[in-house]
Amino acid sequence: METTVFLKGSPFHISGRLPEAGTEAPNFSLVNKDLTEICKHDFKGKRVVLNIFPSLDTDVCAASVRRFNKEASEFDNTAVICVSKDLPFAMARFCVANGIDNVYTASAFRSDFGKEYGVELLDGPLRGLFARALIILDEEGKVLGTSLSEEITNEPDYEFAKKLLSK
Repeated sequence: METTVFLKGSPFHISGRLPEAGTEAPNFSLVNKDLTEICKHDFKGKRVVLNIFPSLDTDVCAASVRRFNKEASEFDNTAVICVSKDLPFAMARFCVANGIDNVYTASAFRSDFGKEYGVELLDGPLRGLFARALIILDEEGKVLGTSLSEEITNEPDYEFAKKLLSK
């Protein structure tokens, strides 16, 4: 089943639905900025914020990574993973240029992450990239909650993440 999101008011479809709260999150294998793999099981025992977006090369996406980098230390026992299809080399440059060191940047360029998590854009100018979403996992890898930004140009719902993580 497809879900619709919008880019400046124009509708676009994504590859499915985000995982439901209470379910086991799909496994993932992503590539860190240093070309090492990041997998879901690496974070067992920690809560995880998956900050998913189209590309670091857009102002809104870059702003979300900067904000989560600033606020990550406020989240107890929590890892923030910023996920896009940007190449690890571009992610590394972005992190150095912006002093990003409190979050993980993770490229899905060689994985099925977008399909597995229901965030891959199926049409429009960003086809193949990801919609903007937050997926919060508990210490065991189960989904605590999800937030899909209906309008891709809007920043993610930071308060949603804070509320779930403060419980």
